[in-house]
Amino acid sequence: MTSAPPPIPDVDAPEPPDHAEDSGSVDLSPGLKERLTGRDWLAVAPLRIAAAVGIPLVGFFLLLLTFTFLRDSDANRLTIVAVALVAGVGGVFALYWGMDFVNNQLPERIAARIRPWIFVGPALSVLALFLVWPTIRTVWLSFLDDDGEAYVGIANYEFAFTDNLMLTAFRNNVIWLIVGTFFTVGLGLLIATLVDKLRRRAETVAKSVIFLPMAISFVGAAVVWSFIYAFRPEGRPQIGLLNAIWTALGGSPIAWLQQEPWNNLLLIVVLVWLQTGFTMVILSAAIKGVPDDILEAARIDGASEIQVFWRVVIPTIQSTIVVVTTTMIILILKVFDIVWVMTSGDFGTEVIASQMIRQAFRFFDNGKGAAIAVILLLAVIPVMVLNIRRFREEEALR
Repeated sequence: MTSAPPPIPDVDAPEPPDHAEDSGSVDLSPGLKERLTGRDWLAVAPLRIAAAVGIPLVGFFLLLLTFTFLRDSDANRLTIVAVALVAGVGGVFALYWGMDFVNNQLPERIAARIRPWIFVGPALSVLALFLVWPTIRTVWLSFLDDDGEAYVGIANYEFAFTDNLMLTAFRNNVIWLIVGTFFTVGLGLLIATLVDKLRRRAETVAKSVIFLPMAISFVGAAVVWSFIYAFRPEGRPQIGLLNAIWTALGGSPIAWLQQEPWNNLLLIVVLVWLQTGFTMVILSAAIKGVPDDILEAARIDGASEIQVFWRVVIPTIQSTIVVVTTTMIILILKVFDIVWVMTSGDFGTEVIASQMIRQAFRFFDNGKGAAIAVILLLAVIPVMVLNIRRFREEEALR
């Protein structure tokens, strides 16, 4: 007696359902969007807004209650720190976890569209509240008078491009851009190239020493260099390092920060001292990324080290140099702390940002201050666009 042959599988029969879909995974099929009916969309839109706006509002309210309690209570410092950590870190974590838990109770086709808004939406809402809305408000204020009430058209912009102090500020910002950018990027590239030739331990020490000023704030650096440039009349002991050296060599003490236009260059020295370490670290990482086989091939072909640097290293790290340069340009356009602390903008050292602060908070002219802020924003935008466009081009090549 022979056994029956096994049944032939039906190739047209549908495959058994994948149990992974029943485990709560998101259906990413093209038909998901089609199955989202108009009624579902009406339900999704308010939930998206609630997720994006509700989390920051609830978080702000809870933090406000916590800090109000801490301010009014007589608790010791350790208790205050503990409560602040629990409320700030744990509270925000619990808020996100709770919103995600509620979202998981919804139908999956709706929950999949709300979940990104829970985690990304709050950040976008905060950015809109603290960046987008103030920008719109500042642009509107730039067309109003000093009290921010009467409309004056482009009068504030006419002031910005005709006032003598503003013209001086524009001139100084151009000097800062040319000299500051050249020396921060140039010195950073030079030092990065030189320390790359050192032994590992010596390289680490050299980079640490050069990068160390980055740990100091702009205000702190300005105070330090104010002592270096300090001036006392002749016959009195010089506490400024530069004047102490100068008088020791037989010269008369000089009020360095009052010597126009050289005082602008002396202020730029502070920026270069602060930011050279940053550019060095970024460019050093780029130099180390240059393939060794390309360098060896250039040397075998008879290229000198200088030729290898200019014709191999520089073209290879060109994109990094552009990014560092644009970063420095944006930073220098907004420079304010160094000038304000060391000279208060006097003696021909005004820059755009210091004029903005002076008009808005010294003269209480909201219109002129807002107009200068808008001009500064418009000056920064092209550099940012160039940086973003170049970044996208590099990503497209990868």
